[in-house]
Amino acid sequence: MEYKEFLKTKLDYGYSDEIPLKILHDKLFDFQKAIVKWALKKGSCAIFADCGLGKTFMQLSWADNIDGKVIILAPLSVNEQTIEEGEKLGVKVSRFDVVDDCHIKIANYEHLDKLNPEDYKAIVVDESSILKHQDSKTRKRLIEFARSIRYRLACTATPAPNDISEIANHTEFLGIMKREEMLAKWFYNDGKEWNLKGHAESKFYEWMATWGMFLNTPSDIGYSDEGYNLPELIIEPMYFDFEFKKEGTLFDMGLSGITDRVKIRKDSVAIKAQSIADTVNSNDEQYVIWCGIDAEADEIHRLIPDSENLKGPDKNEEKTRKIHEFKSGKIRVLVTKPKIAGFGVNFQQSHNAIFFGVSDSYEAYYQCIRRQYRFGQKSAVKVILGLAGNESMVYENVL
Repeated sequence: MEYKEFLKTKLDYGYSDEIPLKILHDKLFDFQKAIVKWALKKGSCAIFADCGLGKTFMQLSWADNIDGKVIILAPLSVNEQTIEEGEKLGVKVSRFDVVDDCHIKIANYEHLDKLNPEDYKAIVVDESSILKHQDSKTRKRLIEFARSIRYRLACTATPAPNDISEIANHTEFLGIMKREEMLAKWFYNDGKEWNLKGHAESKFYEWMATWGMFLNTPSDIGYSDEGYNLPELIIEPMYFDFEFKKEGTLFDMGLSGITDRVKIRKDSVAIKAQSIADTVNSNDEQYVIWCGIDAEADEIHRLIPDSENLKGPDKNEEKTRKIHEFKSGKIRVLVTKPKIAGFGVNFQQSHNAIFFGVSDSYEAYYQCIRRQYRFGQKSAVKVILGLAGNESMVYENVL
């Protein structure tokens, strides 16, 4: 064996269980076809493609080549959209609880306990950044559920590049390498956090490229970006004069911890709501208003007559209806939270968004903006950020 070949065997951990290619749908762009071919050759892998690059088309094409039943797990808000995207390709997708001959089924993460992994030959996890949380019950259940499934595909636009836990959890879900093994091979712990070993820096990313396909634009993998040039993105902070002080203090000590962050959002609802409502009520364009707490959503919904509040307690059918009616233009203003509609949904028929406030999560901030600012958007996207007093430090943290 040549020395270079020997090194390759040391790099390519896990397995490559090739899936026979049967069909590539004509509606796929050339770069999408290339990624699907690569994913089929790997058998188990991750597609980390940015918002609007067609992950749904790619995962459905991958699933359509499986000779056996496939289960797609996705956020509730994405289910109907995935079924509709399948219809465009001529690929039938049906709910997991519908009895029919469809070999591609879709369910929410919450339905995992109602599924039997022995029924499926392949699994697709849409919005797989859900695997990021080290102590997440969903993460543990997903990894255990997939353990006996032969083919696995993970898809997300926002794999956290600096989150070692998320990378480790992806490799364990895909069956490539156990979490502990990955950490021991590439990292050392300084007593506080995991750091990449100096000699492993380039090889670590080479290894990641054997199981993960990362791209922001088609040109990242050698294809034309024609049709994938985004319009202007305008982000405007809306500052509110608001003084926040902790109880028992004489001076502004800044925000420390989640308690202070929740308190400032609760205390500043009234001062923000009327200005945000005035902005939205001054025209007839569509808006998404991203809220963080119920008090924000309830108050802004009250002040905007033609708004709908998409809430967590809504029944699944009601959530689906509100999302569909906003996408079709029947609802002008959609009030909701990032954890409800901030992932996977296509809202590019609209181009205005207002954040009632921001959290420290860059992923939530990015994903919410990319519901509208995505490939296929024809207009400049305007995002307004409502920031009261010390909340500016939260925004600076996100940036």
